Amino acid sequence: MTDEKILRSLLEAVANGKVTPDTALDSLKNLTYESVGEFAKIDHHRQLRTGFPEVIWGPGKTPDQIAQIMEVMRLRNPVVMATRIEPAVYEALQSKVSNLRYYQSARICAIAPPTIEPQFQGEIGILSAGTADLPVAEEAAVTAELSGFQVKRLWDVGVAGIHRLLSNRHLIESASVLIVVAGMEGALPSVVAGLASCPVIAVPTSIGYGASFNGLAPLLTMLNSCAAGVGVVNIDNGFGAAVLAGQILRTAEKLRLASAAS
Repeated sequence: MTDEKILRSLLEAVANGKVTPDTALDSLKNLTYESVGEFAKIDHHRQLRTGFPEVIWGPGKTPDQIAQIMEVMRLRNPVVMATRIEPAVYEALQSKVSNLRYYQSARICAIAPPTIEPQFQGEIGILSAGTADLPVAEEAAVTAELSGFQVKRLWDVGVAGIHRLLSNRHLIESASVLIVVAGMEGALPSVVAGLASCPVIAVPTSIGYGASFNGLAPLLTMLNSCAAGVGVVNIDNGFGAAVLAGQILRTAEKLRLASAAS
């Protein structure tokens, strides 16, 4: 009932007399939120408001709590996702949640179909400066794919060997949105934005030596980028970068459909 088409179909059925108001009310009683025990309230309405369902933040929750939340969410969502799930937590979840998939590099657990076809036009290109940045980059990539977006990956193309980036300019040129993940001094998004004609979302990571201050140095570098068209998310926030990229593509799709309709 969190899908707009299904909700519209229900309302039309009530209007046509095919479904009674009481039956419709029963279907809608948990539309806004649903309590799980005394520890969580699931925001089922979020997908209708924003286009993206609620996602479970793993740290700070017990495996039992995560499992209970996932079981409630799976009744209303084709994809249920939990982020920052360490291997030991996944092992504990396996016996509690059926058909659970684990993306180890991304540290994401999901209940999802084996394959998810892209639902939106456009391509999200994701670049990582170094191999150590991959957990954050993969978090962005897997989040975007599970949300129905087409993703292209390009790993280990940091500025210390800039020829690796320049030999892959075709990915930069073909992308509709770019997510650029970097630690250390965080210079890669500025370089990419100077080559790209699309929005660039910069993600600083906590990778680096002492003076990187656990990601603060690359964060400040990205905020001070001399290249225009760079937006910056929080340190290690691959998930947030993917959602922002998705919203950009969804907005472009709305504008395209509105233009076609007029």
